[in-house]
Amino acid sequence: MTLTEILRDSNYKLTQFTSEQIQTLEKNIFLKEVRGKQVPYVNCLVRRKDIQLKPEEAVRQLYLMVLNEQYGYSFDRMEIEYAVSFGREKKRADIVIFDKQDTRSIYIMVELKKPKLKDGKEQLKSYCNATGAPIGVWSNGDSISYYHRKDPNYFEDLSAIPSATEKLSDILTERWTIEDLVKKDKLVTEKKSLKDLILEMEDEVLANAGVDVFEELFKLIFTKLFDEMESGRNKSRHLRFRNYGDTETELKEKVQEIFDNARKKWEGVFSEDSKIMLTPSHLSVCVSSLQDVKLFNSNLDVVDEAFEYLIGKSSKGEKGQYFTPRYVIDMCVKMMNPQVHETVMDTAAGSCGFPVHSIFHVWEQILKEKGMPKSHLFTSEEKPVECTDYVQNKVFAIDFDEKAVRVARTLNLIAGDGQTNVLHLNTLDYERWDEKTEDEQWQDTYYEGWKKLRKLRTTKNSNRDFNFDVLMANPPFAGDIKESRILAKYELGKKPNGKYQTKVGRDILFIERNLDFLKPGGRMAVVLPQGRFNNSSDKAIRDYIAEKCRILAVVGLHGNVFKPHTGTKTSVLFVQKWDDKLCPKKEDYPIFFATQQEPSKDNSGEKIFVKYKSWESKKVKENKEQRIFEKLKKDNINLDSDGKVNIPKDKLDEYIFDDHNHLIVKHDLFNHDGLTQDGIAEAFLEFAKKEKLSFVGK
Repeated sequence: MTLTEILRDSNYKLTQFTSEQIQTLEKNIFLKEVRGKQVPYVNCLVRRKDIQLKPEEAVRQLYLMVLNEQYGYSFDRMEIEYAVSFGREKKRADIVIFDKQDTRSIYIMVELKKPKLKDGKEQLKSYCNATGAPIGVWSNGDSISYYHRKDPNYFEDLSAIPSATEKLSDILTERWTIEDLVKKDKLVTEKKSLKDLILEMEDEVLANAGVDVFEELFKLIFTKLFDEMESGRNKSRHLRFRNYGDTETELKEKVQEIFDNARKKWEGVFSEDSKIMLTPSHLSVCVSSLQDVKLFNSNLDVVDEAFEYLIGKSSKGEKGQYFTPRYVIDMCVKMMNPQVHETVMDTAAGSCGFPVHSIFHVWEQILKEKGMPKSHLFTSEEKPVECTDYVQNKVFAIDFDEKAVRVARTLNLIAGDGQTNVLHLNTLDYERWDEKTEDEQWQDTYYEGWKKLRKLRTTKNSNRDFNFDVLMANPPFAGDIKESRILAKYELGKKPNGKYQTKVGRDILFIERNLDFLKPGGRMAVVLPQGRFNNSSDKAIRDYIAEKCRILAVVGLHGNVFKPHTGTKTSVLFVQKWDDKLCPKKEDYPIFFATQQEPSKDNSGEKIFVKYKSWESKKVKENKEQRIFEKLKKDNINLDSDGKVNIPKDKLDEYIFDDHNHLIVKHDLFNHDGLTQDGIAEAFLEFAKKEKLSFVGK
């Protein structure tokens, strides 16, 4: 009998354990007849007696192996089902390890009964408080958490537990470089997301800290990004956003100093007098939660998800403006194919997904041309001067939500090495831009970017028309514009009889405004509600678009893509403005249509990730599918004589990670680094080549 079968209907998993540990336990399973059924048993490593192997027991036996083999704790120092007294009531702790000197004191407490972290941590805290144990561990076989009990109220995260030959202080004072962070990144080793950690911090500390949660977490993420970048550019430097056994006051002074340096380097996100408002003890807990997380990756997905959650709590959803999932953005960028000499604009930037991913797309072209590899720390390392030049001179973004602009500026300031063209303006109300741009306070932050944007105006003193090569945006859907002053500026603000309407959907005005930003021959990808493509009442909008541009493609997105924020069905419209040279006008031409089949998220809005079973029985050609071939080889998975993949049973439900230890979202929008099937983007690029569109190679 296999452990996969035993764990099938439980919330426990085996991803924390090696295949050797799993095989060792499986070899020791035997069946006993209990009430006419064959039931799996194993001889317990600590109790030395036969125990029924239920899901929790399987995880416990495997974790006993980890404690013994990896950390060097002898089974003699352990006890199973240890009785913890709560007044008259007694509860049973899963595993305890006794102190080496004081053999009746509990040193480490392990909780496996509760497969959800929140429940498990509560149970663990109560056991640690009742016994005085300084170290606690929770695991469900998939995620794992290590805690240092500082006092009954605060449990700080640990990077790991000390081995049998180490003291707790050795773990706390161990100096880390960026390479250590790459190896021990909590998001990989403990199978957590930054959003999970933020939720934990909110529950534990922030909800009662009397501070603006968004602001304080933003400051900490901002500070940690700066610390990682400093070490990304000097690999021998020790990371400073860590508690190396500092007192709480010393730690606060140190983190404030890093924040001050970051604020000076990346101006215009926090005011000059900004201070971290968390108390030293609250800050200490937050630092311990974040210090083992690598925020910089080959993309900024980790940070994106955290900011999406934080901004979503405050302002975004109310205005019908939702963050575009990064895989939808990547599809658009691949299809629009921005080049190093081209300007890019996002008129409803949010956290700047379209500009940032356009930057990555162009950076990869630059690095490829120079024969330079793309590493784990792609976003934090120093890059060729062409990379920063591109960000500083070609990439622009606008948003009217001040919090979103600050987040977007942070991501762009990193990419642009301290310079960015992300501006706080109301895209639709361009008539009033001059009031903003003449404001001294606004100029302090945004003037450099504004100066560059002005140079791209079609007419010197008009803020209506610009000369951008590429525009990608997901404008807000909800709400109507009712101000006659604004409506009077737009063709789409009129009725067919020429009179102005009393209200117009915000996204409709964005269509016209976005086209104003494009030069002749410029191209656009814009996310729109599905109704704009098929409602009979929206025919005038479709006619307006067809008159101004060539419709290149319409891609229908799955209804789950924007969940949990909204179930609105959306499509992406791709167009190119008519131009005698780049896109000569035609009356009749083919249009590329596609619909996303893989949902990418479940009905509750949680992402669905690719598992090894998607490769089962797949025929892999070494030259054509080199990336899959290399990955299979690395994972010791064999092909049969026909070249078909044979995935071991215990691996079928495991997730596939890419080269940068990122999970891969299950979608059919494009091929993820050669590890998934070609998708909609690749099919469009073939179509674009056949049609000889100006922006794709032959």
